[in-house]
Amino acid sequence: MALGNRVENSLNEAESHLRNALSYAARGERPVVCKQIAEMITNIDSIMSFDELMDTMEGIPNEKKDYEN
Repeated sequence: MALGNRVENSLNEAESHLRNALSYAARGERPVVCKQIAEMITNIDSIMSFDELMDTMEGIPNEKKDYEN
């Protein structure tokens, strides 16, 4: 079950905003702030990657059935 379009679009938008915030933070904030923002970006990317992986894994049993027949 893939992420819904609204969820995926919202995650992409949030990632874009966080990348913008990271750009500004890199110029004047403490390193720990930059690290935290970067972790949030990584987490969003992980959500989308993991969802794609789960879709792939869910399709494997169907492919195996097709191969056996």
